[in-house]
Amino acid sequence: MGIPDEQIHPTATGEATKLVAAHQEPQDLVFYAGWFCPYVQRSWITLEERGIPYQYKEVNPYKKEPHFLAINPKGLVPAVEYGGKAIYESLIICEFLEDAYPEYKPHLLPEQPIDKAIARIWLDFISKSFIPPNQRLIQAQEKEKQDAARSQVYDALRTFSEKIKGPYFFGEEFSLVDVAIAPWVVRDYITTEHRGFKREEVGEKWVKYAAAIEKRDSIIKTSSLKEHYTEIYGRYLRDEAQSEAAKATREGRVIP
Repeated sequence: MGIPDEQIHPTATGEATKLVAAHQEPQDLVFYAGWFCPYVQRSWITLEERGIPYQYKEVNPYKKEPHFLAINPKGLVPAVEYGGKAIYESLIICEFLEDAYPEYKPHLLPEQPIDKAIARIWLDFISKSFIPPNQRLIQAQEKEKQDAARSQVYDALRTFSEKIKGPYFFGEEFSLVDVAIAPWVVRDYITTEHRGFKREEVGEKWVKYAAAIEKRDSIIKTSSLKEHYTEIYGRYLRDEAQSEAAKATREGRVIP
């Protein structure tokens, strides 16, 4: 018998179904994805924002298919195959797309080196200061641990919000910083419904920012129906999920 996480809805649903259907033809870039994964959505948003041609291939990362493991030994999504080589890790893929497809606009990293470095500082902040406590908040079973994690989430988002120029992080231009946090913004109804999270507790700037993120076309188009996310996140809320992120959080390790 397989692990419970193998039994996920096999394909994207809702708006994302249309994108999958539109990207089945062979392309130089093959995008290996799991419709449910927030890290996958980062790379998918980037592909759509930039208008880069790609072939979409759905992967269940809990069923390690031989070819997928051959190109990505970690067995995690997202991954891309390009020129006979494979790349994985969501933000690395996003930056690769900036470099490999310079003719496709808009770019999601600022042009000036100093601004690009500032963007990377905030990408690092999202990865280290926001995502880990948010994951702990979802998986924590005891009220004290939930309260502690929620407080850390609020602190991280308030720090982030101080730098938002509006409507997006750097102002009018949608950037990789926005891409990096967007999948968690559109999934925060999970922590709102089950863990007491409230956008209003972060502050007005965050409320406006989150609303702008939710309305972005590329984010809407790469999202599936809530009912299927709910099924998956139920395992995290019960701390039963067996993903690498769930196991790392449970064991107090860095999320891979």
